[in-house]
Amino acid sequence: MPKPGIPLQAALIPDCTEPEAHRAAYRTAKANNAIFVCIARHGQRWKVQLDVMASRKPYVPDQAMAILQSAAEALVLDGTVEQANIGADYISMWPIETEERAREIAAAFHAAMYGLQLLHIAAPSQLEPSPRPGGGR
Repeated sequence: MPKPGIPLQAALIPDCTEPEAHRAAYRTAKANNAIFVCIARHGQRWKVQLDVMASRKPYVPDQAMAILQSAAEALVLDGTVEQANIGADYISMWPIETEERAREIAAAFHAAMYGLQLLHIAAPSQLEPSPRPGGGR
């Protein structure tokens, strides 16, 4: 297992098709203060999921999430995925044709989320997010 806090390579993205595998991977991410990422079979195809809330570090700011939103929209436009949900702390995309492609996409978005999170930690005043409901970030 890579050092916590480091983006995962495509081959190391967990397959969380089974609910217990999903729970175990999320617990591991939370215990390691890491951004959660996984792939899962979605019918005959695959789904990618990422969740920043597993990490206790600052959320990725809304302005930075716009970059991820744009990348997800490009995947929809080129037909790689049919649907993409991007929120302040969550990304999911599906269906993806192959497991290999799902792993590539998951690894790329995981690395981008880490990079944007680290940039926010280094320069918070430059990428300050809008206030979150309930006072959290």
